[in-house]
Amino acid sequence: AACAYYGAPALLPVAGTQAAIQALPRLRAPSRVTVAAPSYAEHAHHWSLHGHSLRQAGYSMLDDAVQDSDVVVVCNPNNPTGDVVPPAVLLRWALALAARGGWLVVDEAFGDTAPALSVAAHAGQPGLVVLRSVGKFFGLAGLRLGFVAAEAPLLAALADLLGPWAVSGPAQHIALAALRDARWQHAARERLARDGARLRDLLADHGIQASGTPLFHWWPEDRPEDFHDHMAGHAIWVRLFRQGARGIRLGLPSRERDWDRVEHALQEWTKR
Repeated sequence: AACAYYGAPALLPVAGTQAAIQALPRLRAPSRVTVAAPSYAEHAHHWSLHGHSLRQAGYSMLDDAVQDSDVVVVCNPNNPTGDVVPPAVLLRWALALAARGGWLVVDEAFGDTAPALSVAAHAGQPGLVVLRSVGKFFGLAGLRLGFVAAEAPLLAALADLLGPWAVSGPAQHIALAALRDARWQHAARERLARDGARLRDLLADHGIQASGTPLFHWWPEDRPEDFHDHMAGHAIWVRLFRQGARGIRLGLPSRERDWDRVEHALQEWTKR
């Protein structure tokens, strides 16, 4: 069911992509690793362990980073900025890295709303590792289920490291229903695209030029701590980024009254 949904030739189910993020660095000898930044912090954290040499690079610098790295890790679309790398570029990077025994790790956890960006269909080739999650698009974060697409020897090594029974029976049952429900998936993509555009326009109406995905928006903020505290005072929780690219990530309101609360809070912020 997962191979059909993601279009991948082979997949390994894991207890959330976090399990793979923690395990993959243990499957390589000490390597030169570049992690795209800013992005999900757990990638850089775990590649900094196990003897690897880690650096972080902005998306505009990744093309150069491929030339002198053994492993490159990129989120596509990126969390939190929404930056994307075209599939043709990713596949070119994967070939260059594979030629010297390297890996391109592509985290597509937020890729369900932009399936044309996915390179999972090519993950049978050497050097390309793709991570997918049911936690974001399907809203099943507590299920602890993700998938890794890669060539067979790497999947076998990862499975051996993680051990048996990585995914619970209830998680399997729920995931089968989600992955096979094409009607719900289509409706969800349409709803998220509509709501994502609405959020972008709402932010723009209050002077905030944001980027992101249909699921969230991000922007650099001069006073991110103040904005975070202001929204929290209105019972709205945003993601605060204090280091590196200082900014704010805001997810989608779920109900009309919540949209009204966000708009009111933004109006109060612009008056400060």
